[in-house]
Amino acid sequence: MKTIRIRHAEITDAAMVADFSRRTFFESFARYNTEENMRLYLDEQFPRERQIAEVGAPGRIFLLACLEGELVGYASLRESPVPEELKGENAIEIVQLYSDQRMIGKGVGPALMQACLDTARNLGKDWVWLGVWEHNHRAQAFYAKWGFERFGEHIFIVGLDAQTDWWLRKRL
Repeated sequence: MKTIRIRHAEITDAAMVADFSRRTFFESFARYNTEENMRLYLDEQFPRERQIAEVGAPGRIFLLACLEGELVGYASLRESPVPEELKGENAIEIVQLYSDQRMIGKGVGPALMQACLDTARNLGKDWVWLGVWEHNHRAQAFYAKWGFERFGEHIFIVGLDAQTDWWLRKRL
């Protein structure tokens, strides 16, 4: 059985991470959004240059899932202001956790989630939290298996479309 290896992204990985992140976001959500909204989101809210700059930025951690040297998934964590319900808590946000579509169900997600939780614990965090689209039932089921619970929601803009994301949290 082939082993998925998780490693921290380095500055030299930035362009690869940016391209992979944009592709996996598009593959995951294009069928649920208009072409215009996807273009606007990718060009204005998720531009390649910004993604490149975030790899290695203070307060950001990117974890790469590789199978036989090929990037098959990634996750990112961010030290960010927490929602009101987590004020005063020592928490870190899991911003992204994506797998190449052909690798879904092959252990990439669990490997990345375990790495996120281990990273958060190593940073001395008590909580991890994240946002998930209210209609992304597959992701919600995945997070529930890991013990995440819903604690709020916020608006996530994709192009010109205001969508609702649920906030989920897990005590470490």
